[in-house]
Amino acid sequence: MLFAASLLTSAGLYGGIEVVVESEANGRPSAADSRERPGAVGGARTPVWPHDAQREAGINGHVDARMAAKEKALPADSGTGRRAVFSISRQRVWIVSAAGETRRTYPVSGSIYDNLEPGTYKVFSRSKRARGINDSGTMKWFVRFTKGPNAAIGFHNIPVDKGKRVQTRAQLGTPLSHGCIRQAEPDAKAMWRFAQLGTKVVVTP
Repeated sequence: MLFAASLLTSAGLYGGIEVVVESEANGRPSAADSRERPGAVGGARTPVWPHDAQREAGINGHVDARMAAKEKALPADSGTGRRAVFSISRQRVWIVSAAGETRRTYPVSGSIYDNLEPGTYKVFSRSKRARGINDSGTMKWFVRFTKGPNAAIGFHNIPVDKGKRVQTRAQLGTPLSHGCIRQAEPDAKAMWRFAQLGTKVVVTP
């Protein structure tokens, strides 16, 4: 038994735990010391376990999934029945079925101005193509549900001005418009198919 324990200790293993070899007496580091290990603080090193990184990645993934689910959850007090919901603070839209199930949710870019009050509205006008006021660009799949101080407010795709989109798709989720709610092209088409005249639109804070 003593002989076996001696062999295990000299090999750097004892009871399944890595044993760190001390520096040689002459001050020169041993071969074990010359290898850097994560977790070294002031010369002290801790064992590295491959499954630790896997476990941490799993925890981070779980947290990210929970945050994503929370972000996509329909806002409280957003009405009932078939409707489109827009959250001003979260810059997100939900398309909701008559049964109250979310069919689609996605980030959008609402107005940089405080020109839209929370409340319940109805779609009153639709245009496949439209032009912004003061010739500020063109947009498609325009679904209007209320009127602002200068023009109608509604959902449409990211406008194009002088041949270029006025913002990127990656910027959706941030208020950037002058009044309306900008959507990515696939989402704008989905809203166009869903929001016929008279469709309820709920705006939440």
